[in-house]
Amino acid sequence: MSEPLFRDAYLREAPAKVVGHASEGGIILDASLFYPTGGGQPGDSGWLDWEGGSARIATAVKGEGGAIILVPEAPGALPPAGTEVRQRLDWDRRHRHMRVHTALHLLSVVIPLPVTGGQIGAERGRLDFDMPEPPADIAAIEAALNEVVARNLPVTDDWITDAELEANPGLVKTMSVRPPVGQGRVRLVRIGLGADQIDLQPCGGTHVARTGEIGTLRLGKIEKKGRQNRRVSVELAD
Repeated sequence: MSEPLFRDAYLREAPAKVVGHASEGGIILDASLFYPTGGGQPGDSGWLDWEGGSARIATAVKGEGGAIILVPEAPGALPPAGTEVRQRLDWDRRHRHMRVHTALHLLSVVIPLPVTGGQIGAERGRLDFDMPEPPADIAAIEAALNEVVARNLPVTDDWITDAELEANPGLVKTMSVRPPVGQGRVRLVRIGLGADQIDLQPCGGTHVARTGEIGTLRLGKIEKKGRQNRRVSVELAD
């Protein structure tokens, strides 16, 4: 199992040790700074350095038994098991993922409908909603999004047990993807505190520390996807 160093979303570099290789040629470390693809969020990219070598990491994916596999951008010599390495993130890309991911949480607040899917990118993201009719005022949704961003609310996380999640099904907004259970606990992401709390939902991704860090958002086009689903896109203005 790879220790998930990405839980500290602002950690940009970290040491680790190679514990093995995947059959497809990926590198498995004892602790991963790289977020693995999941929950609609792409895997992180960056670099891996070791004595006598280095590799550009294109992405990270989940392996068996909690392992995280770093996928090199190009074929080449891999560091053998036991090698001490230095991980370095492509921070600009990761940080943009954090901004977009947090923005999608806010989108699920200003459009309080069941979510049927989603995708995160470095420039924009989207949520699919169970929305039979299009919203009457798109400009009002964009204004509401940016108003919450401007409130600069704190974004924090907490953990609950699988049983507590089962007893509180209203925490789950996504209809198509259930939060991962079976590990004994589930991570919750909270936006706002106390009377200012506006959102609380299970999520394993990376987020900014405060909503103000997202920056100005633009609402993209709203597309009809099936009889009741509509896709709402949001993008970073800078």
